[in-house]
Amino acid sequence: MRFESKTLGFVINFLLGVAWAMMLLGAFTSFFSFYENSILFAIVSAVIGAIPGLVAVLFLEYFITDKEKLEELKKQTALLEKLLEEKKI
Repeated sequence: MRFESKTLGFVINFLLGVAWAMMLLGAFTSFFSFYENSILFAIVSAVIGAIPGLVAVLFLEYFITDKEKLEELKKQTALLEKLLEEKKI
């Protein structure tokens, strides 16, 4: 994931790591909290406990993809403007 700004790339990657850690922590704590009751109930609660972290990962990945798309569109616009100027001459 390359961004023009090094600090933005660092912050996004750091937050992505935090989101994955939050997902794992939520899944493990939910699983081991309800493990004594039933293994099926523990698995279901682990999936539910992982959802907030997965939503955060999904949001950050969407942000990264949108930012990359914006950069590509800027490059395409510059190339199209260059072609348009060459055609006018």
